Amino acid sequence: MYIYELELKVRDYECDIQGIVNNSVYQNYLEHTRHEFLLDNDVSFEQLHLQGIDAVVARIEMAYKTPLKPGDSFISKLYVAKEGIKYVFHQAIFRKGDNKVCLKAKVEAVVVINGKLSASHPQLDKLIALDASLL
Repeated sequence: MYIYELELKVRDYECDIQGIVNNSVYQNYLEHTRHEFLLDNDVSFEQLHLQGIDAVVARIEMAYKTPLKPGDSFISKLYVAKEGIKYVFHQAIFRKGDNKVCLKAKVEAVVVINGKLSASHPQLDKLIALDASLL
């Protein structure tokens, strides 16, 4: 089901006084995974922006399952689907040592071209086709 994986490691400064990754840091992990996924599929977030094309997050749902701690390695995974005008990134983070689910997320993004909401974009649509070819 997941079509992309990125391995990362928790850094000490990402943790709060409880000794676990601060809840807001998970959004950074998710965003970094999406950007790396795009780059690995020859879609440059920066180049799109320079062309007046911006994929912007419209909504995020996150469910925290198992906390990550300093030094934990983890795998951030995703697949993408299209729902109406939204590109929906289904993401999850798994602790590497025991494969426990740490977080599940649904990130909805829309495309804005030269300041106007767009129904789609060919470079992003090819990511949906990539997903379909793996099913």
